[in-house]
Amino acid sequence: MSRRRRIFDIDLPEEGAPDAPAPAPEPAAPDGPPRRGPMASAIAENAEAVKARRSAAEAIREENDALAHEYVALREAGHVVSPLPLEDVHSSMLVRDRMPGEDHELEELAVSIRDLGLSNPIRVLPRPDGSGYELVQGYRRLMAYRRLSDETGDEVWARIPALVLPGAPDIAGLYRRMVDENVIRKDLSFAEMAYAAQNYAADPATDAADLGAAVASLFQSAPYSKRNYIRNFAFLLDQIGGALRYPTGISRALGVALAREIRDRPELAAQISEDLAAQGNLEMEEELEILRRHVLRDSLDERMPVPAEKPAKPARAGRTKTTFHIESSAGQVKCTAGPGRLEIKVARDFSSIDRARLERAIASLIDGLA
Repeated sequence: MSRRRRIFDIDLPEEGAPDAPAPAPEPAAPDGPPRRGPMASAIAENAEAVKARRSAAEAIREENDALAHEYVALREAGHVVSPLPLEDVHSSMLVRDRMPGEDHELEELAVSIRDLGLSNPIRVLPRPDGSGYELVQGYRRLMAYRRLSDETGDEVWARIPALVLPGAPDIAGLYRRMVDENVIRKDLSFAEMAYAAQNYAADPATDAADLGAAVASLFQSAPYSKRNYIRNFAFLLDQIGGALRYPTGISRALGVALAREIRDRPELAAQISEDLAAQGNLEMEEELEILRRHVLRDSLDERMPVPAEKPAKPARAGRTKTTFHIESSAGQVKCTAGPGRLEIKVARDFSSIDRARLERAIASLIDGLA
């Protein structure tokens, strides 16, 4: 059976015929850029993301380069703390300003560092021969770290935080920095200042020709009267220093009076040394009393009208000075109480406390003791 083909007749209008319908208008394109397909949009978005990531990476790289240059500049200027092995830190280029003998406060400093950490790094200079570093400031902190390392064997104490200062060690500069730090941070006794001046004058690496030049160089900012006191104490140490056990306990008034008496009566130096040696092991107050006995009373009172030994107010009967230790939230606290004086030592920076708050706390303390 054959399939029949159907044929449809379609009448197409002739062009230009009057009855021909007008062609339908094409849809107008929307305003703005032409629409892109999904693939084109994805490619464009990925390109923009890659460009943004590249810009962010370049910004980070530039910032890292700037930080690296800043770090190097700070390190070269001595403002970056570095942990240095204890064996690399030396203190042999100069004699320290501490008097020979046991440092009774070193144990307290070691306990404070162990409990609270080191709040102020030491300062060092590279040695010219490359054999480590020479200590500029922080001798007692270095000694405390060495004690903790020896006693505990803990590796945490084998390195000490340090600021490495630029330049090469300069002996005269080292002496001045050492003295400046201790005068500012801790009151040096006149005996210790005189001891530092003696060693500065004796060191061939300095330009001091004599003790007077050493005092003038080390204590440039001190008034003339203070420099004169230091020279008197240096003379006193030359005369009887070997017989003294507690030279740092000698007050300004007593030291200057003794120096004047020995100049007037040179035989007095040998007499004082013999009297001290005859008494054997003396406590500090006992030694000071022997020294006072060798000073003419009118010399001590008239030449030094405000002697340190004379209290501002009459002291109570009994001990004139009491020292004790207590534990607090800030660690161990050392308290020293005497006539007209209460001293509190603790590993804390009180200068960072608001002044008004500090004043209220001190007033409350004094009121509580009334």
